[in-house]
Amino acid sequence: MTAGTLALDARLRRYLVAHGARETALQRELRCVTQRLPQASMQIGAEQAALLQLLVRLARARRCLEIGTFTGYSALAVALALPRNGRIVCCDVSEEWTAIARRYWKRAGVAGKIDLRLAPALATLDGLLAGGKAGTFDFAFIDADKANYLRYYERCLKLVRRGGLVAADNTLWGGSVADPRNKSVDTRAIRAFNRKLVRDRRVDMALVPVGDGLTLALKR
Repeated sequence: MTAGTLALDARLRRYLVAHGARETALQRELRCVTQRLPQASMQIGAEQAALLQLLVRLARARRCLEIGTFTGYSALAVALALPRNGRIVCCDVSEEWTAIARRYWKRAGVAGKIDLRLAPALATLDGLLAGGKAGTFDFAFIDADKANYLRYYERCLKLVRRGGLVAADNTLWGGSVADPRNKSVDTRAIRAFNRKLVRDRRVDMALVPVGDGLTLALKR
């Protein structure tokens, strides 16, 4: 065998979802409902949701942040992994998409763990910092507009405790980050984020090729 990254064709991806992730019936239903939306590519995959759950449990997290909630699949995964008294603050601006999320959170019995804040995420994060919440979160997941990734990261890094974890989605951006011909605003923003993270000595980090690329940063 040669070393390298394994390319996932459709058949192998189906195998990965079937054997590399555990979903509840409601998680699977929400994922399938979301796949019918025009913006379906914004949803994380089942294997990535399973990884987030595992990370939350490993961290014994009780207080979590999510930047970009969409239809609530990732927040549902995290909420299911939290203890009974755990909470996740979710930041989004779409009433339409998060209305779907609310329905599934309620059906799953985790709505009480989720604090959805419909406002620009930077305003919500700044409000948390102004309210004395720095260093009080265990885990943060960034999956929103790419142009603000560095701003979200800096605020999340202040909000998580030492030993807390910040995860950022889409850091391979469909392979565009490695294509010098691609100079789109989002691609350049992700490249800047990746350059920042690999040099940031405040954290231990790894860019994991799961989904569309997931960067994990552990606060020192």
